[in-house]
Amino acid sequence: MANINTPIPNLRLSDGNSIPMLGYGTGTAWYKSGDESKIDQACIDGVKASLSLGYYHQDGAEVYKTETELGTGLKGSGVAREKLFITTKVISNIADIPNALRTSLKKLGVDYVDLYLIHSPFFSDDKTVHQQKWKQMEQLKDEGLTKSIGVSNYLPAQLDWILETAKHRPVINQIEFHPYLQHAGQIDYHKKNGIATEAYAPLTPVTKAAGGPVDDVLAKCSKKYAVGPGEILLRWCIDQDIIPITTSGKEQRLSDYLRAMTFKLTPKEIQDINEAGAKKHFRGFWTHKYDEKDHR
Repeated sequence: MANINTPIPNLRLSDGNSIPMLGYGTGTAWYKSGDESKIDQACIDGVKASLSLGYYHQDGAEVYKTETELGTGLKGSGVAREKLFITTKVISNIADIPNALRTSLKKLGVDYVDLYLIHSPFFSDDKTVHQQKWKQMEQLKDEGLTKSIGVSNYLPAQLDWILETAKHRPVINQIEFHPYLQHAGQIDYHKKNGIATEAYAPLTPVTKAAGGPVDDVLAKCSKKYAVGPGEILLRWCIDQDIIPITTSGKEQRLSDYLRAMTFKLTPKEIQDINEAGAKKHFRGFWTHKYDEKDHR
């Protein structure tokens, strides 16, 4: 396996903290549907492999049931805490956010996380409930248990609820984002309000939705830059100041993804991917919450 020395760049968040612009996810492939206490050694090995390649941005969540594996991998990697950027999320225990984070910290084996997110807005349609929950998030930031706070899967209208009363504004919204789900208008809303965008499932056009209108553009770019289509999709995010989260249990594949740091797409290539992607709509997550024609 080629040793690619490709440091991952950072993005400065609106609260002054910085986040690596490529993250390793411990959901999706590693998500446990069964007993959380059954340790998944493959997940631990995946975390350690990613860290050995320089994926210091590690993305977890209580609902994935893999925080213990993430913590074990972090500890076993030997990487200094100050080098790491650790994210986790709350939804299963949204009723008591402070206790949820303290529980997550124990599983992760750390004193604080770098980013704590409310995993989804679907726990309530009442804006006052969201505002109350956000106050709990702010309290955790003030206590130093998390450096930054944000949300995931929120729409602009739901972000408005939080911004209305926020002392600390959300610095990130992590959403499903790829050429077949570009969330027209939402990225501009994020930029206007100082909210960075994180993309989960960024490789969807070559995984869950292969055989679509973006294939030809990806193939052309792949040939030009001598990389795979996955690296083109990661770069497409990064060149738009969007932070992709990806994962794999294969060290070679993780190494290949780092080649996304070795080139930049031209504005025309980004536009071509955008236009081709707009010809197809595909959502891989939360399909029970959205109508299939809902492009938000």
